[in-house]
Amino acid sequence: MLNITLSQGRIGDRFDATIKGAARTARALESAYETRIVSIGKPAPAAKDDWRASLAQARETLVCLGEAIGEGLASDAFPIMVANTCSASLASLPRVAAAYPLAVVLWIDAHGDFNIPATTQSGYLGGMVLAAACGLWDSGHGAGLDPRQVILVGARDIDPPEAVLLRDAGVRVIPPSEATPKAVLDAVGDARVWIHIDWDVLEPGFVPADYAVPDGIFPTQLGLIFEALPADRVLGLEIAEFHPSSDEAENEVALSTILETISPVIEPHLNGARRLQTTTTGQSPADRGGRGGGGGG
Repeated sequence: MLNITLSQGRIGDRFDATIKGAARTARALESAYETRIVSIGKPAPAAKDDWRASLAQARETLVCLGEAIGEGLASDAFPIMVANTCSASLASLPRVAAAYPLAVVLWIDAHGDFNIPATTQSGYLGGMVLAAACGLWDSGHGAGLDPRQVILVGARDIDPPEAVLLRDAGVRVIPPSEATPKAVLDAVGDARVWIHIDWDVLEPGFVPADYAVPDGIFPTQLGLIFEALPADRVLGLEIAEFHPSSDEAENEVALSTILETISPVIEPHLNGARRLQTTTTGQSPADRGGRGGGGGG
């Protein structure tokens, strides 16, 4: 069984499409796997504001997301968070660290997201998430993640001051060219695993994302990594930053790519349930029994 939490409140979004992208992804998962979606947060317009303003606005959404992830980790269902931005991980990662202190976090992202208030050049909250979860600055939503248990996979756009922080904290980095199943398995060892995916980790052209960077990972490459991970050691999954375009054909292909890429992570937890034919049409799940109301589709 799957326990899917959908983030629909603004958490530092600088583009309106990311909230819609999360809703569309959740809808595709719901159609493919006959699972129920719990939606959290009320959509608000995107803004290019400072991380302080973003964090204050997102407080209620982050608190509710944290509660939902905590409940998911304590249940028998496999937890999945479908988020608009990586900033939602301010809520999830401290919960994972509290429930499973020895777990490894695979942070699959083109960026390090390891800036702190003193180093951020953009002021973007999403670029500071992992550092907050590791206790380098206080987001107000917890920490507790040991940076030595974080593995960046596919990272290739890291600010120089951020690189120093990553090195000093002991975060391991596997660049795209070295991201093989063996490399990831060797890095994980015998630990349990929480997986985070920002779709900008992929080579541009597969899934539209706000901060695409060339020379990324290919979907098949990522799928092979997921196939190699022992299913009983994967604690949960969070995905973020799908930015649907104005081209519906492109969006349909992107959603199919998303589902195919993560299927090796999800399907071992379906208790024999069959994956259905994927559809990406219909009403957004954002108003179906969720906390905080709102819709993003």
